[in-house]
Amino acid sequence: MDKEKFQNNVNPDMILDSLTTIILGVTKDLKIIYVNAAAENFFNISSSFLLKKRLKTILPNDCPIFTIINQSIKNQSTVFEYNLSIETPYIGRNFIDIQATPVLERPNITLLSFQHRSNIDKIAQQLLYRNAARSVNGMASMLAHEIKNPLSGIRGAAQLLEQNQTENGKELTQLIQDESDRISNLVNHMDVFSNIIPVTQKSENIHLILDRVHKIAKNGFAKSINISRHFDPSLPPVFGNQDQLIQVFLNLVKNAAEETLKDNGEIILKTAYQQGAKFSIGGHHSRIPLPLIISIIDNGAGIKDDMKFNLFEPFVTSKPKGKGLGLALVAKIIDDHGGLIEFERKNNFTISRVRLPVFSQGD
Repeated sequence: MDKEKFQNNVNPDMILDSLTTIILGVTKDLKIIYVNAAAENFFNISSSFLLKKRLKTILPNDCPIFTIINQSIKNQSTVFEYNLSIETPYIGRNFIDIQATPVLERPNITLLSFQHRSNIDKIAQQLLYRNAARSVNGMASMLAHEIKNPLSGIRGAAQLLEQNQTENGKELTQLIQDESDRISNLVNHMDVFSNIIPVTQKSENIHLILDRVHKIAKNGFAKSINISRHFDPSLPPVFGNQDQLIQVFLNLVKNAAEETLKDNGEIILKTAYQQGAKFSIGGHHSRIPLPLIISIIDNGAGIKDDMKFNLFEPFVTSKPKGKGLGLALVAKIIDDHGGLIEFERKNNFTISRVRLPVFSQGD
């Protein structure tokens, strides 16, 4: 379809209604003349009620949005404001990023577009996690090809030097060998992150996987912790690899167990199905459905602020003896499964939430 046919066959309102960006059109005297579907959802008010009403009907008089509109009208230019706090009886308190733009053809009209801050933060968080997964792949390939071969040469040279050394010299050559072995073992641990070996994925019952994780946890590292299961029995099968998904949720449950309160530790394994949940995933031209939600909820202290933005990077850890590879592996596996992982702190609970695609006959 050429550009002219496309323009003749597509209603602009249909395009704007498909956006997740909240859009309002207001006149100079703040009368609302346009509302898209996202704006209806955000304000929890129908467009039939909003249209022809003044913006002050839904926003308090001291709302900073009015100042932004005035600046845009006065200067006839676009005005941005980030992380703005607004509060109304309809939606409570929210944080938004807003842009006010004058319509050049009709200078008495201002177009307001804004994003709910929680959605922006969630998208940024998902991008961070996916980038972490890709960095793990790159590091694994680099380690496999660029370190292991010269490392074996260094160790071999140290063994030859050792034959003609004094006791002090032998101690140093042995140190070289030991350190070479330690680095080699670390590289071997990273092999699991490479994409050299293809992984078979098929229809899997996520509840059987979580039951297996629960059994391992209760017979090992989480003996003294109360672990409850809240499963949706109607959940369809997931498209994935059983062993890898066990590894993912075992890592997440183990982290939750280590963070829970010692005297009153509690972990909840929860599954749910979210109809219509679609997300933008790298490598896909359109948003793909990820309706399966698996949550690991704990009452621990939560993630430290200085760890939030590099939580899934390899070798990043807050544990004294940790290698920082557990969550990096989680990010890599979830990425391979075409899913997403999110972390949230809510009501003194930490929630690790994994979103996965369902199995279909075409997979």
